[in-house]
Amino acid sequence: MVEIRETVQEIIVPVYVQAELVLAPQPARVLKPLFADRTDDELLGYGVPAEWLADVKQTNEDTLLALADHLPAEAAEALLELATDGKPRIPTPAVAPASPFDHPDSQRRFRTMSNGEELQRALDYPWEKWTSFLHPEQRQWVDRDDGAPARVSGSAGAGKTIVALHRAAHLARTHEDARVLLTTFSDTLASALHTKLTRLLGNEPRLAERIDVHSLESIALRLYKAHVKSPGGATTAVMIARREMIGEVIDQAARATSGHKFGLHFLLNEWEQVVDAWQLDSWEGYRDVARLGRKTRLPEAQRAVLWAIFEQVRAELKSRKLITQAELFTSLAAAITASGKVVFDFAVVDEAQDISVAHLRFLAALGRGRPNSLFFAGDLGQRIFQQPFSWKALGVDIRGRSRTLRINYRTSHQIRAQADRLLGPAVTDIDGVTENRSDTVSVFNGPPREIRVLSDEPKRPHPSLTGSRAA
Repeated sequence: MVEIRETVQEIIVPVYVQAELVLAPQPARVLKPLFADRTDDELLGYGVPAEWLADVKQTNEDTLLALADHLPAEAAEALLELATDGKPRIPTPAVAPASPFDHPDSQRRFRTMSNGEELQRALDYPWEKWTSFLHPEQRQWVDRDDGAPARVSGSAGAGKTIVALHRAAHLARTHEDARVLLTTFSDTLASALHTKLTRLLGNEPRLAERIDVHSLESIALRLYKAHVKSPGGATTAVMIARREMIGEVIDQAARATSGHKFGLHFLLNEWEQVVDAWQLDSWEGYRDVARLGRKTRLPEAQRAVLWAIFEQVRAELKSRKLITQAELFTSLAAAITASGKVVFDFAVVDEAQDISVAHLRFLAALGRGRPNSLFFAGDLGQRIFQQPFSWKALGVDIRGRSRTLRINYRTSHQIRAQADRLLGPAVTDIDGVTENRSDTVSVFNGPPREIRVLSDEPKRPHPSLTGSRAA
């Protein structure tokens, strides 16, 4: 089959305009070829077919994306990375497998069915089932034995959730009778994870039974009732203080304390992000704590006034027999550590950028330093709810075991390139772990990005809200 290439030629139609001065036309912008200085051997090493070498060497930034659609996926990814000043990884020669379909390049394009029953299941499943298959680039992080906590990161659409799902399945599959917790930030996200896991393990129901999928809050509430006992040994009732009620208590305490001008918004954030987050129960603890991420500096005199307010809040909550979520997780972590029992053999956490100090204390207690017991998937660039804090200080050290997924499957090159301008090429956390996204590439092309500036218009009520209706 021969691919027919169209030739587009610009035809200049003269237009005569009466004018005193005729300006010379501006010369067209000349774009330099992007890969003219690359050798044939280098391009061939990236997977560029020999018959496309001349086209690749002539392409420029305006024609690259159109050309990429005609090249093998591994070659297109490498060229896009070169064009964005990245350095593609030259694939290491793989040992010839027994079957050509076992080669990593083949696994990008083919799914081998071992029998008729497996083929029928594949044909019967909806498209969503196929979206859970792994790219060879992702597979290495699923199967990897780090022997300690590890984290994968990457931009939105890089496949972090898919890696987390397969990691949970891999741990359950390779450790007979092990219990695996697959968890995330909210009930909504946990429900989505459960749906995807059901699709992934539809033909392995016994394996799925050993993987518990819950939000962090729901699993904590269940375990709290089982592990945290009252002094008499009875099960402790759980009554979580609502955020609105805590705000009211803080407001009352602030009004009862003189000598300050702190507003409710600041006080509530200081409580949530510092005092309650770290479960500070003494003036010395609050005086000495590092307030990471808090923009307002506080001298000791102001901290003393604030502690007088927060001490009243703590006493009021205790008198009402209420606890906060942070206290729930912290008490649970202490109870699990004291019991010495293994609640879950492994925990896999999705959207890990939004876990809090108390969450991490709980997860550290679950892992207890066992090999591969904790695995995180998250993106520091997508952090929404939490201030930065040191994971290492809480017993979860991922230094040297944090990797960035560099291939984006969900976002077009145009959208991703525009979005990446909002963040720097690298994001570093408190422990010095850096997520480098400068070499991220998208696997598909999209329409050119278009930026519009729109003026606000007055909102008009919908006809259904004004009582009018069609005759």
